[in-house]
Amino acid sequence: MKAIEVQDFRKSYGKVEAVRGVSFAVETGEIFGLIGPDGAGKTTLLRTVCTLLQPDAGAVRVGGWDVTRDIREIRSRLGYMPQQFSLYPDLTVQQNLQFFAELFQVSQKERARRLEQLYRFSRLELFKNRRAADLSGGMKQKLALSCALIHTPEILILDEPTYGVDPVSRQEFWQILHEIQSEGTTILVSTAYMDEAEQCDRVALIFEGKILGESTPQHLKARFPYPLFQVRGKHLRELRDFFQDLPHVQTIQMFGDTLHLSFSRSPGSEDWQQWREQLGGNLIDYQAIEPAIEDVFLHLIGQSDE
Repeated sequence: MKAIEVQDFRKSYGKVEAVRGVSFAVETGEIFGLIGPDGAGKTTLLRTVCTLLQPDAGAVRVGGWDVTRDIREIRSRLGYMPQQFSLYPDLTVQQNLQFFAELFQVSQKERARRLEQLYRFSRLELFKNRRAADLSGGMKQKLALSCALIHTPEILILDEPTYGVDPVSRQEFWQILHEIQSEGTTILVSTAYMDEAEQCDRVALIFEGKILGESTPQHLKARFPYPLFQVRGKHLRELRDFFQDLPHVQTIQMFGDTLHLSFSRSPGSEDWQQWREQLGGNLIDYQAIEPAIEDVFLHLIGQSDE
C-alpha cells in the first residue's frame, strides 16, 4: 500500500484553477518532494492531503484512507508543519512542546522519551525556556517540526519548511529530516528551492498546477536533452541578451554570476571564438557542465508552453 496516493486531483478557487489533474504516489518510508515556485499549487495539494481542503475532482488517499471520508483516521497518522510559523509566540519552547503533547494525548512516559529525542536532534534544549517569539528563523522552524513530531506520526507533511531560513540552518534542517526518515517516517515536503530536490528520494516538478516531471533527481537530470554550458562575463545581462538572440540556444538562465546556456547542437571552439570577438571582451570563459534540477525545470516549462 502506498503511503499517499493522488489521482487526477483538481482544485479551483472561483475561476482560478490551482491544481489541474495532478497524479503521483509516495512510497512508505521515502522523502518525496514537491518542487516548484510560489503559486504552483503545492500548498493546496498538501492541505488536501492533510484533510484541510476537499478535492473538486479526483481522489486523494493517505494510507489507503480517503481524505473526504476518513478524516479522523488520517489526522491521527499525520504530522503537519504549515508554511507560516503557527506556534504560540508567548509560550516557551518547552511550553509549546508540552501543549502539542497534550493536544495529541501523548502519555507522560512516552512524552518524556519523545522530548529527550526531539531536544537531541533539534538542539533546542539550551533554549527550552526561551519564548518562541524570541527564536531565530531556523530555530522557529526546528521548534515547529518538533511539535509536528511529538506524537510520532507515520507520515510527515512539510510545506516549504526552509523558506526564509539561512543556508546553514537549511542544511541542519535537512539532516534532521534524514534522521527522521531513518526511523521509518514517510515525508512529503514542498519547496521552492530547486537545489533541495537533491535531498529527496523522488520529486515531482510542479508548475501552474500541473506536474511537469516526476522521478528521482538523478533520472530527471539524465533526461536533459541538450548540451549545457556555464558562461562567465563582465556584464552578465548584456551577455544574456546576446545569447538570447542566437537561434540554437534552447534555454538561458542566470545562476549567480554565471549563465547556464543549453544548445540544440554543441557549439565548437570556432563558435565560441566568434562569439568572443562579437562580444568585444565581455565573454570571460565557458565550460560544459552537467544539468541541475533548475535547468531541467526550465526546459520542462518550455516544453509545456509549446
